[in-house]
Amino acid sequence: MLKQRIITALILLPIALCGFFLLEGSVFALFIGLVVTLGAWEWARLAGFTAQPIRVAYAAVVAAMLFIMHVLPGLSPWVLGAAVLWWAVATYLVLTYPKTSEHWASAACKLVIGLMILLPAWQGLILIKQEPLGNWLIMAVMVLVWGADIGAYFSGRAFGRRKLAPQVSPGKSWEGVYGGLLLSLVITAIVGLVRDWTIGEMLKGLIGAAIIVFISVVGDLTESMFKRQSGIKDSSNLLPGHGGILDRIDSLTAAIPVFAVLLWMATS
Repeated sequence: MLKQRIITALILLPIALCGFFLLEGSVFALFIGLVVTLGAWEWARLAGFTAQPIRVAYAAVVAAMLFIMHVLPGLSPWVLGAAVLWWAVATYLVLTYPKTSEHWASAACKLVIGLMILLPAWQGLILIKQEPLGNWLIMAVMVLVWGADIGAYFSGRAFGRRKLAPQVSPGKSWEGVYGGLLLSLVITAIVGLVRDWTIGEMLKGLIGAAIIVFISVVGDLTESMFKRQSGIKDSSNLLPGHGGILDRIDSLTAAIPVFAVLLWMATS
């Protein structure tokens, strides 16, 4: 399994990095759209649909909506606003699972939730890419999420006692969250010192990083909640040794649109 994971990572990493940093404009939008469309195909399974025609049809609907968003960029504030509302609701649903699961148990509701998760992630990346330091900002949000994951893994193993959301993901602990948060804040502080941020900029950066870390945890737990409800271990087997697309981007689907909103607030 470990060998398989390493081989898959070595193949996918350069593809992902080239796509993020070398592609521009519509080609970049198409590249990210392909990833999101594959994620939609996986989400249809989490929604309870196993027949391929239905899963493909849902993916096609998502692809069509991405195209509409691409040609109508004026929709972006509405898309990101809806994302902020959704992730606030998702936080509540995760914390109250399984008591509140009856509110989203229907297949139709799950399909709509899939749109709320996938479409804003695409929109957020498109907007971040358009910033003067777009490539570095994309790397920044990824490093924050990866740092939180790494810090949570080691601190959770060493100090984990209090369960974060035992009904959703029994392995995660509050100590893990704090460890991930600490590492991400240290990374942010180092970047701020290197870039000679003012005290005000440093404070904004640290607060923003903390928000991104916490919402990335919600993104991770949200997919875990839907997988638990559906009795599915991995979203698919598209990535040998890693599961599916959604298993790799669940934290980012929450972090990216929120990061885009915070970036807009900081620069407006």
